[in-house]
Amino acid sequence: MLAKPRADLKPNTPEYERMPLVKPTGFREYDARWLFEKEINLYGMQALGLGLGTYLHERGVSPHVVTGHDFRSYSASIKNALTVGLMASGCTVHDIGLAMSPMAYFAQFSLDVPAVAMVTASHNDNGWTGVKMGCDRPCTFGPDEMAALRDIVLEGRWQTRGGGGLVYIDDMEERYVRELTEGRELKHSLKVVCACGNGTAGAFAPRILEAIGCEVIPLDCDLDHSFPNYNPNPEDLEMLHAMRDKVLETGADLGLGFDGDGDRCGVVDNEGNEIFADKVGVMLARDMSELYPESTFVVDVKSTGLYLTDPVLKTNGAKTDYWKTGHSYIKRRTTELGAIAGFEKSGHYFLREPFGRGYDDGLVSAIAVCGMLDRAGGKSMADLYRDLPKTWGSPTMSPHCADEVKYDVVDRIVRHFQRIAGDGGKVAGQPVRQLITVNGVRIVLEDGTWGLVRASSNKPELVVVCESPRSQDMMKAMFKAIDMELSGQPEVGEYNQKI
Repeated sequence: MLAKPRADLKPNTPEYERMPLVKPTGFREYDARWLFEKEINLYGMQALGLGLGTYLHERGVSPHVVTGHDFRSYSASIKNALTVGLMASGCTVHDIGLAMSPMAYFAQFSLDVPAVAMVTASHNDNGWTGVKMGCDRPCTFGPDEMAALRDIVLEGRWQTRGGGGLVYIDDMEERYVRELTEGRELKHSLKVVCACGNGTAGAFAPRILEAIGCEVIPLDCDLDHSFPNYNPNPEDLEMLHAMRDKVLETGADLGLGFDGDGDRCGVVDNEGNEIFADKVGVMLARDMSELYPESTFVVDVKSTGLYLTDPVLKTNGAKTDYWKTGHSYIKRRTTELGAIAGFEKSGHYFLREPFGRGYDDGLVSAIAVCGMLDRAGGKSMADLYRDLPKTWGSPTMSPHCADEVKYDVVDRIVRHFQRIAGDGGKVAGQPVRQLITVNGVRIVLEDGTWGLVRASSNKPELVVVCESPRSQDMMKAMFKAIDMELSGQPEVGEYNQKI
């Protein structure tokens, strides 16, 4: 019997080689993330597999699980350790091999398998690993499921069972390509820069875009788990700048960038404008609501206010629900409300019928963007971007804050702005019109300028975003007001970037 996990094991010791290491903070709100070797070892991954299999049995879910792994030097080994634990718990594992996360989600439907455990660190730096899990397709685990799984694993309450097995699936790529491309061919060919940051999407994205009729210009599509150019994260300016430069150099119609596990998509237009994903979401919502009036959309609290104020969406009768940031939250909310799509500022898009199956897939999102441009009557991507009402928005900024304290820090920030609003005070020289506290705090000022502070769900960081419909200066003033308060919190460290 595998020993109960510990959090204090050190590499290069006998105990490390025979006992599971699992740091409790790796169990996040909607997936699991650890620094491999420092916070979890291979026996720890076996314990996770045992715990997940036990949880599925307790839920009454048929014990069949899709697994796949992203392209990192250690991901296959981690998946194999996870698989051993799942099999020991009595599960049959359906291994699709190297894959993007949405391929694993698709495999649940294609194979009629209820559960998924995708080994990926997404866009995190090398050294990180993690698992995205679910058993209620197209949804993935949220806080309740993750808490139940955490308790089983950390308390060693798993149960071993007979009957486990392993099935290798060798044609999932072909099934996935057919699913995404059949019947979605473009009427007008587009020249597209396809940027993958040397991550997993490079093995699949160029082929899929070519299959719908794009002329593909590959950018960093060769797989290299050292990520020699930049981290595969289309929300980071370094990747967006590389896409911009390639679009301008080649005269492409647009640039599409995919993150490390292929569930997010970033966009650069034909003039080199790096369009934040929430604005792309507004453009897609315009297109979708034109085709399907009265549509409902779900968006996260980091996203632009245009979803509520855009005149085209109003004319098309679109309705918008702002919800908690996080792929599990938005995915579940989109399904619950029967929304046609959910959008996150990070680039996770959840497109439901007739566009997708409801889970986040960067390639499905990319095909939707291409289809929108194909239907635009000769307008360029830059033209569609200019058609949006003007706002000034910040990138997503992420000051360091340890996992153990980040939620306490955010609670202090929430109370600070609640006191200001309750006393009738001003922020950045304006009265506070609204505080949205569904996820951290979104401070909305009288002129529509807003700023958000929340805890990152998957990294030891806070998240800060600001936007103003009035001016760049007002957006910066909003950030200054937030930053002034954050700088007084000793637990808050350096930003990844600032405006």
